Amino acid sequence: MGLQPFPMAVFWRLVCIGAAVVCLAACQESDIPKAQKPVPYGLSAKMQMEGMDPQSPIFIRLYKETSEFEIWKQKRNGDYALLKTYPICKWSGALGPKKVEGDRQAPEGIYIVTPAQMNPASHYYLSFNIGYPNAYDRSLGRTGSNLMVHGACSSSGCYSMSDEDAGEIFALARDSFRGGQTAFQIQALPFRMTAANLARHRDDANMSFWRTLKVASDEFDLTLRPPKVDVCDRQYVFNADSNGVTFDPDAKCPPYTVAPALTAALTQKQATDDASFNQEVAKLQAAQKEAADHALAVQEEQALPSVLDRLLGKDKTDAGTAGTAGTPADPATPAAPVTTTSVNTNVAVTVPEPRLRPQTQSLPTTVQAAPATPTVGTFVKKKFAWPGDDASPPAGAAVSDPGTGKSL
Repeated sequence: MGLQPFPMAVFWRLVCIGAAVVCLAACQESDIPKAQKPVPYGLSAKMQMEGMDPQSPIFIRLYKETSEFEIWKQKRNGDYALLKTYPICKWSGALGPKKVEGDRQAPEGIYIVTPAQMNPASHYYLSFNIGYPNAYDRSLGRTGSNLMVHGACSSSGCYSMSDEDAGEIFALARDSFRGGQTAFQIQALPFRMTAANLARHRDDANMSFWRTLKVASDEFDLTLRPPKVDVCDRQYVFNADSNGVTFDPDAKCPPYTVAPALTAALTQKQATDDASFNQEVAKLQAAQKEAADHALAVQEEQALPSVLDRLLGKDKTDAGTAGTAGTPADPATPAAPVTTTSVNTNVAVTVPEPRLRPQTQSLPTTVQAAPATPTVGTFVKKKFAWPGDDASPPAGAAVSDPGTGKSL
């Protein structure tokens, strides 16, 4: 028996019912106050796949430089895993901590958010106060108020998100409080604490502070648990056990210990990171030197004439006779007058004598007196004739003996 064709009337009836259900759900959700809207279905499904309970604790880590806002959520085994990364729509200021009220600088540091800091009636869709200034900020005399994570994509010292993302983040925080979390931690960092990033910013005045924040980031990476944070002697300390002694932000730190396993792992990680840091610095310095050498070579090449210009007797600076070298003379500028110098014609001028051409034969030391000049038409017969001399007298000429002078 073959399959019977599905009736089209039934098909369209099911489509209409499905559309009605979707519309009804949408209408019902639109009637829910924005602060009570549930976490989107896709995010809930991912939690289920990652072994996370819907109301388990959360942890937030954000990076200014790359505008990333990470939500981490606790799994059933106690470890935290990254649930979702949101783009920060806007943050104001520059890299570095907030120091004074009105500097429009987004904070950096370790902050704690409690249920009392949630603001469902925010003018910027939904928001929560991150808790600036914390004990560390106050110990340094830093001021400021109402530093938020909120919607509306507008910032004057806050971390601003899109309304949709702000709603999701608010819902995740709300549900974690419903599940029993009393406070969640925010690590507000300038950038990812990698050796390459630290090398790029090695000359920044905030480097010492950033290396302290790196310890908190490293300990979370090693344990997958938010570190316990205290402040003493105007500095952060993490996962410190003082055996019940209270930490005072303005007083010297009491004796404390950190779990040996964590200390060993942190020491090893920092040694590896320091070696990578030195390698990155060497790469950057080599690249800077190469760029400087190239710029110098270009400058020298531009300053010197080319081979063709040299052959033609030209110079790159001979671009005009007026003004600076290489600048054509301004036709509107009159030429400078030519200065003439009078010459005294009465001054005797010594003219050097011409030098004789060197002789190839030495001259005789004794010079004989030249014989008497013969009369015109008389041919003197030479006793010795050199090659080329004509020894025969011309026709009709008188011939005389050179020794006696008698006619021959």
